[in-house]
Amino acid sequence: MERIKNAELLKKVTTPEAAASCIKNGMTVAVSGFTVVGYPKVIPAELAKRADNGEDLKITLITGGNVGDEGDGVLSRSHVLARRYGFQNNKDLRTQINSNEVKFVDTHVGGVPHLIKNGFLGKLDVGIIEIAGTTEDGKLIPCFSAGITNVIAKYAEKIILEVNETVPLAVEGMHDFIDIDRAPNAQPILISSPVSRVGSPYVTVDFDKVVGIVYSDKRDTNKDLAPANEEQTKIAELLIDFLKDEMKAGRLSTPLPPMQSGVGGVANAVLTCLAESDLTDLSVYTEVMQDAVIALIDSGKVTEACGTALTISPSKLDDFYNNIDFYKEKIVLRPQEISNSAEVIRRLGVIAMNTAIEVDLAGNVNSTHTNGVNLMNGIGGSSDYAKNAGLCVFTTPSTAKNGTISCIVPHCGHVDHTEHDTQIIITEYGLADLRGLTAYERAELLIEKCAHPKFRPMLREYIENAKKNATGFHDIL
Repeated sequence: MERIKNAELLKKVTTPEAAASCIKNGMTVAVSGFTVVGYPKVIPAELAKRADNGEDLKITLITGGNVGDEGDGVLSRSHVLARRYGFQNNKDLRTQINSNEVKFVDTHVGGVPHLIKNGFLGKLDVGIIEIAGTTEDGKLIPCFSAGITNVIAKYAEKIILEVNETVPLAVEGMHDFIDIDRAPNAQPILISSPVSRVGSPYVTVDFDKVVGIVYSDKRDTNKDLAPANEEQTKIAELLIDFLKDEMKAGRLSTPLPPMQSGVGGVANAVLTCLAESDLTDLSVYTEVMQDAVIALIDSGKVTEACGTALTISPSKLDDFYNNIDFYKEKIVLRPQEISNSAEVIRRLGVIAMNTAIEVDLAGNVNSTHTNGVNLMNGIGGSSDYAKNAGLCVFTTPSTAKNGTISCIVPHCGHVDHTEHDTQIIITEYGLADLRGLTAYERAELLIEKCAHPKFRPMLREYIENAKKNATGFHDIL
């Protein structure tokens, strides 16, 4: 079945080489995709080929979230990237960022559309959008991410479309796109539940801006998630027990407010344990939905879920495709401007659950850098949720590097989330509720509840020495 159902757009189908020819040295290019889903895979290969053949080709690349190796990896290894905005999670790109070969600006996920719309990142020369197909009137049917797709379509001067034939056309109808005007004319986002639909399932594009359409048969390259280990499971169990206690005390509603969870092992362990718990009538308002969200829907525990990307492990993907009509009734995909909206997160009282690299004794959190200077991936959307959530939780193992480094430290080498936003810290040793506590009380609780026992004496010694030299109430931290 022809996926381009509009006759005018069908005339624009061309070769990858011809489509990519509009991208020149020094241009700014934005691409669709989020968490290794829905990103272009054909055009980046063409750009890399040109650079490998000796062409002087350097671009600024903007993404909403991290894209697969066919994007960041291919372009990094061919040294095409001069500057990069948006979340990334690629080892080759990370190396070039930390060596300053690629200029990287870490950006809140929720703020990327704002930067583009207001021209703070300069002119957007070319946008590359992966789609499943189009409607007869030429509207775009995105794949399993929304990200900044609608913003690219509106603000890029030229558009290249990649039609991914591995994505089922049944994805049509899963999205809910809203175009938010620039401030001060931004309209309210009238979302009152995770699956409140207030927009359109399609993205509109100006046909005159489309300079080429190419086809792709390449699946997204996300990987199967490893089973939760004992440490991650313990953290998840502590969190679930805490949520139950909060419900009993009346500090959290019954059923629970919508939940947001970051990506990775601990995040998936939390959601997996929720599926095995006796909690019911759960809902999800998040950024990325992983396998565990599907498991929660299958178990009947989650009745509605929304995010900006749906990242299903390859081993589970065919089952998901075979039952996509069922999941479309439960899941909505929204642009990241909406999934990470402060307005909606605060209105819904979202429970935000994210991971930390380290936590200091004041309650500050570092989620992006090792040794204070080396970038790992980026801040992503964790701060969008942490600053606005009804309840803000950060989790981390108590140690790193095979137990040789404490993740509870006197001072974070880099701070992404300040003590004013963090509320609950959890390691496999315990949970510290920092709400309403002074600097002294937070420090004592973090040592007692969260630090690994072998590091507690050193941390206590630090506090005692700091108290002796303190000249003011907050001088110790």
